[in-house]
Amino acid sequence: MLDGKIILGIDPGTNIMGFGLINVLNNKMKLIQFHELHLKKHENHYIKLDQIFKRTIQIIDEHKPDEIAIEAPFFGKNVQSMLKLGRAQGVAMAAGLSREIPITEYSPKKIKMAITGNGNASKEQVAKMLQNLLKISEMPKNLDATDGLAAAVCHFYNKESLIKEKGYNNWSSFISKNPNRVKS
Repeated sequence: MLDGKIILGIDPGTNIMGFGLINVLNNKMKLIQFHELHLKKHENHYIKLDQIFKRTIQIIDEHKPDEIAIEAPFFGKNVQSMLKLGRAQGVAMAAGLSREIPITEYSPKKIKMAITGNGNASKEQVAKMLQNLLKISEMPKNLDATDGLAAAVCHFYNKESLIKEKGYNNWSSFISKNPNRVKS
């Protein structure tokens, strides 16, 4: 078992699900693994969802991540595609929730911004930056794996803002963020 915190990043998809794992120790990232689950061979959408759930559980049980970062489906013109992506994301989230792992969702723009500094960066630019950051020698043919890895790295970079958003420094901070919970 690794010391530090393990973050699993997932790029959900119904044809290819990309995922990546990083270990964070002493505020430094180290690549554990990144890979893809290929689903094109399955014609039935429900079988694809079942495979996403089972593979996500397998990854969780093998690597014991402390947190999961998942890419949110982006709004496109094709409503059916959006619905299928949302289902894929929901199944991956359900797998994490079944193991009681905290999940944070990030928009594609936020992930790209965290990795490259440009919310409109291409998949290739994100992959190249990850290759430099994590000293990856060989990149995969498809970039879904690097998209999943990018979600994990984005989560690492956003940990400070997450603590600030959710945390309370004192009673005044709690009251200002929760006015409806205070009775006078």
